[in-house]
Amino acid sequence: MPNSSSMTEFCLLEFADTRELQLLHFWLFLGIYLAALLGNGLIITTVAGDHRLHTPMYFFLLNLSFLDLGAISTTVPKSMANSLWNTRTISHPGCAAQVFLFTFLMSAELYLLTVMAYDRYVAICKPLHYGTLLGSRACVHMAAAAWGCGFLHAVLHTANTFSLPFCKGNAVDQFFCEMPQILKLACLDSFFREAGVLVVSVFVHFYCFVFIVLSYGQIFRAVLRIPSKQGRHKAFSTCLPHLAVVSLFVSTGMIAYLKPPSISSPSLDMVLAVLYSVVPPAVNPLIYSMRNQKIKNGIRKLITWTPI
Repeated sequence: MPNSSSMTEFCLLEFADTRELQLLHFWLFLGIYLAALLGNGLIITTVAGDHRLHTPMYFFLLNLSFLDLGAISTTVPKSMANSLWNTRTISHPGCAAQVFLFTFLMSAELYLLTVMAYDRYVAICKPLHYGTLLGSRACVHMAAAAWGCGFLHAVLHTANTFSLPFCKGNAVDQFFCEMPQILKLACLDSFFREAGVLVVSVFVHFYCFVFIVLSYGQIFRAVLRIPSKQGRHKAFSTCLPHLAVVSLFVSTGMIAYLKPPSISSPSLDMVLAVLYSVVPPAVNPLIYSMRNQKIKNGIRKLITWTPI
């Protein structure tokens, strides 16, 4: 019976079976990937280079951009290379690395979005305590906790997945090594193992989701009590981008992982995987810069800057 160590490679799901559509997929993903690199790169450079943006909110946004760059770089380049070279394979170590990195970065992103909700809650509901509760040391500790919890989450689930023997073939029904799809290849009845993984993930992620919802419930109550229209608009403008990013991230992930098995199919799973793994890293910079004048001014200053 072959186990995970004796399997040398996996076969990923193709986006298309004709050469023309494979090249179309390559160019489409290349455009999305370059947009993600440009958008997140601009935010990272702008926040790091502009001392006026050295505040907790933008420090967390800097971390979010790093996570988005890592997440999209884990899956998209390999998928592009497979389409360009007309191949489907990924090595066993490469697949394990994809599972670990993707789980690490996506989990850390959810934890960081939870921290960012807390940041907005303190800024609007407890403004007099903002400097105390979110000092530079506290911000570093919270960001490090988000990265560290994501790392531990990834270690747990990657070790769980690749400790199983695989004997149901090596064809993964996804365009990257996604943990639930890998578990379907296990020799043992993976229902309880897969259910255990799902229960742990759902419990932790649901706790983060509830925290975000409760935080924004308090935020909206506080904003609606602001007497001036200008004050309410300013408060909402700092919260809506984060709320939009959270909604996109959580909704696409929930649809992908909690949909009924009766409607599941390889093509639908692939589309949903693109929606939660490829689209958010590309559009998050646009969401944050669209209504944030400081980010737009910083990017404009960065673009027009010329060395003397």
